[in-house]
Amino acid sequence: MATTPTPPSSTPPPPRRGRGRLGFWLTLAALIGLGILYVWAMLAWSYSSGERAGWVQKFSRKGWICKTWEGEIALVTMPGTAQEKFAFTVWDERVAAQINAAMGRRVSLHYDEKVGLPGSCFGETRYWVSGIKVVEDIPLAPGIVVPAPPLPAPAAPPTTPGPAAPPVPTAPAAPK
Repeated sequence: MATTPTPPSSTPPPPRRGRGRLGFWLTLAALIGLGILYVWAMLAWSYSSGERAGWVQKFSRKGWICKTWEGEIALVTMPGTAQEKFAFTVWDERVAAQINAAMGRRVSLHYDEKVGLPGSCFGETRYWVSGIKVVEDIPLAPGIVVPAPPLPAPAAPPTTPGPAAPPVPTAPAAPK
Protein backbone atom coordinates (compact mmCIF):
# COMPACT_ATOMS: atom_id res chain seq x y z
CA MET A 1 0.00 0.00 0.00
CA ALA A 2 1.18 3.38 -0.92
CA THR A 3 0.85 6.19 1.47
CA THR A 4 -0.01 9.62 0.26
CA PRO A 5 2.08 12.41 1.62
CA THR A 6 0.20 14.83 3.78
CA PRO A 7 0.40 18.47 2.76
CA PRO A 8 1.99 20.85 5.24
CA SER A 9 -0.44 22.71 7.41
CA SER A 10 -1.75 25.89 5.81
CA THR A 11 -2.56 27.85 8.92
CA PRO A 12 -1.59 31.52 8.72
CA PRO A 13 1.06 32.85 11.08
CA PRO A 14 -0.24 34.68 14.12
CA PRO A 15 -1.00 38.39 13.40
CA ARG A 16 1.60 40.95 14.40
CA ARG A 17 0.28 43.19 17.08
CA GLY A 18 1.01 46.94 17.06
CA ARG A 19 1.72 47.54 13.37
CA GLY A 20 -1.78 48.98 12.79
CA ARG A 21 -1.57 51.16 15.89
CA LEU A 22 1.86 52.47 14.96
CA GLY A 23 0.61 53.41 11.49
CA PHE A 24 -2.41 55.18 12.99
CA TRP A 25 -0.28 57.26 15.39
CA LEU A 26 2.26 58.14 12.69
CA THR A 27 -0.53 59.24 10.35
CA LEU A 28 -2.14 61.29 13.11
CA ALA A 29 1.18 62.96 14.00
CA ALA A 30 1.83 63.75 10.33
CA LEU A 31 -1.63 65.36 9.95
CA ILE A 32 -1.16 67.46 13.09
CA GLY A 33 2.30 68.51 11.90
CA LEU A 34 0.91 69.51 8.49
CA GLY A 35 -1.84 71.53 10.20
CA ILE A 36 0.68 73.38 12.36
CA LEU A 37 2.89 74.01 9.33
CA TYR A 38 -0.11 75.39 7.40
CA VAL A 39 -1.14 77.81 10.18
CA TRP A 40 2.48 78.98 10.61
CA ALA A 41 2.76 79.61 6.85
CA MET A 42 -0.49 81.61 6.79
CA LEU A 43 0.65 83.72 9.76
CA ALA A 44 4.05 84.41 8.20
CA TRP A 45 2.71 85.23 4.71
CA SER A 46 0.61 88.28 3.82
CA TYR A 47 -1.74 88.31 0.86
CA SER A 48 -1.56 92.10 0.69
CA SER A 49 -0.54 95.11 2.74
CA GLY A 50 -1.45 98.77 2.59
CA GLU A 51 -2.67 101.91 4.32
CA ARG A 52 -6.18 103.11 5.17
CA ALA A 53 -6.90 106.58 6.52
CA GLY A 54 -9.96 107.78 8.39
CA TRP A 55 -11.44 108.16 11.84
CA VAL A 56 -11.54 105.24 14.28
CA GLN A 57 -15.20 104.81 15.22
CA LYS A 58 -15.05 101.84 17.53
CA PHE A 59 -12.29 99.79 19.06
CA SER A 60 -12.68 97.05 21.66
CA ARG A 61 -11.11 93.86 22.95
CA LYS A 62 -13.28 90.88 22.00
CA GLY A 63 -13.32 87.10 22.18
CA TRP A 64 -14.42 84.23 24.38
CA ILE A 65 -11.06 82.49 24.64
CA CYS A 66 -8.74 84.22 22.18
CA LYS A 67 -8.90 87.95 22.94
CA THR A 68 -8.10 90.31 20.06
CA TRP A 69 -8.60 94.00 19.52
CA GLU A 70 -11.29 94.61 16.88
CA GLY A 71 -12.00 98.01 15.40
CA GLU A 72 -13.74 99.94 12.69
CA ILE A 73 -12.50 103.00 10.85
CA ALA A 74 -14.70 105.39 8.84
CA LEU A 75 -13.15 106.20 5.46
CA VAL A 76 -14.43 109.54 4.11
CA THR A 77 -13.09 110.61 0.74
CA MET A 78 -14.85 113.98 0.40
CA PRO A 79 -17.05 115.91 2.82
CA GLY A 80 -20.71 115.18 2.17
CA THR A 81 -20.15 111.74 0.63
CA ALA A 82 -21.22 108.44 2.14
CA GLN A 83 -18.61 106.89 4.37
CA GLU A 84 -17.14 103.45 3.88
CA LYS A 85 -16.30 101.37 6.93
CA PHE A 86 -13.13 99.30 7.24
CA ALA A 87 -13.08 96.60 9.95
CA PHE A 88 -9.68 95.54 11.29
CA THR A 89 -7.94 93.40 13.92
CA VAL A 90 -4.99 94.33 16.15
CA TRP A 91 -2.75 91.76 17.86
CA ASP A 92 0.00 94.06 19.18
CA GLU A 93 -0.80 95.67 22.55
CA ARG A 94 1.48 98.63 21.77
CA VAL A 95 -0.43 99.42 18.56
CA ALA A 96 -3.75 98.99 20.41
CA ALA A 97 -2.64 101.56 23.00
CA GLN A 98 -1.68 104.00 20.23
CA ILE A 99 -5.07 103.58 18.55
CA ASN A 100 -6.86 104.14 21.87
CA ALA A 101 -4.82 107.32 22.39
CA ALA A 102 -5.72 108.59 18.89
CA MET A 103 -9.49 108.03 19.10
CA GLY A 104 -11.37 110.97 17.57
CA ARG A 105 -8.45 112.06 15.38
CA ARG A 106 -7.75 111.23 11.76
CA VAL A 107 -5.29 108.35 11.52
CA SER A 108 -3.59 106.22 8.89
CA LEU A 109 -3.45 102.51 9.66
CA HIS A 110 -0.88 100.18 8.11
CA TYR A 111 -2.35 96.70 7.66
CA ASP A 112 -1.48 93.23 6.36
CA GLU A 113 -4.20 91.03 4.89
CA LYS A 114 -4.01 87.45 6.17
CA VAL A 115 -6.03 84.82 4.29
CA GLY A 116 -6.62 81.15 4.95
CA LEU A 117 -6.50 81.23 8.75
CA PRO A 118 -8.91 78.73 10.32
CA GLY A 119 -11.57 79.88 12.76
CA SER A 120 -12.04 83.22 14.47
CA CYS A 121 -9.35 82.73 17.14
CA PHE A 122 -6.95 84.79 15.01
CA GLY A 123 -9.37 87.72 14.76
CA GLU A 124 -12.73 88.53 13.25
CA THR A 125 -11.24 90.13 10.14
CA ARG A 126 -8.54 89.36 7.60
CA TYR A 127 -6.92 92.80 8.07
CA TRP A 128 -4.27 92.93 10.81
CA VAL A 129 -3.14 96.44 11.72
CA SER A 130 0.57 96.64 12.48
CA GLY A 131 1.13 100.40 12.69
CA ILE A 132 -0.65 103.71 13.16
CA LYS A 133 0.21 107.26 12.19
CA VAL A 134 -1.80 110.34 13.19
CA VAL A 135 -2.60 112.44 10.10
CA GLU A 136 -2.32 116.14 10.86
CA ASP A 137 -3.67 117.59 7.59
CA ILE A 138 -6.89 116.64 5.86
CA PRO A 139 -6.51 116.84 2.06
CA LEU A 140 -9.79 117.83 0.38
CA ALA A 141 -8.46 118.06 -3.16
CA PRO A 142 -5.04 118.44 -4.76
CA GLY A 143 -3.56 121.61 -3.31
CA ILE A 144 -6.41 122.23 -0.81
CA VAL A 145 -5.64 121.17 2.75
CA VAL A 146 -7.59 121.80 5.92
CA PRO A 147 -5.32 121.68 8.97
CA ALA A 148 -6.53 119.45 11.77
CA PRO A 149 -7.21 121.17 15.07
CA PRO A 150 -4.25 120.93 17.45
CA LEU A 151 -4.53 118.82 20.54
CA PRO A 152 -4.88 120.71 23.79
CA ALA A 153 -1.61 121.10 25.65
CA PRO A 154 -1.28 118.85 28.68
CA ALA A 155 -2.04 120.64 31.91
CA ALA A 156 1.01 121.57 33.94
CA PRO A 157 1.19 119.87 37.31
CA PRO A 158 0.07 122.14 40.12
CA THR A 159 2.94 123.76 41.93
CA THR A 160 2.75 124.29 45.64
CA PRO A 161 4.93 126.93 47.13
CA GLY A 162 7.51 125.26 49.27
CA PRO A 163 10.01 126.65 51.70
CA ALA A 164 12.39 129.05 50.07
CA ALA A 165 15.85 127.73 49.49
CA PRO A 166 18.51 129.37 51.63
CA PRO A 167 20.74 131.78 49.73
CA VAL A 168 23.98 130.34 48.46
CA PRO A 169 26.94 132.04 50.09
CA THR A 170 29.40 133.60 47.69
CA ALA A 171 33.02 134.20 48.39
CA PRO A 172 34.03 137.86 48.70
CA ALA A 173 35.97 139.22 45.76
CA ALA A 174 39.74 139.09 46.20
CA PRO A 175 41.57 142.46 46.29
CA LYS A 176 43.67 143.31 43.25
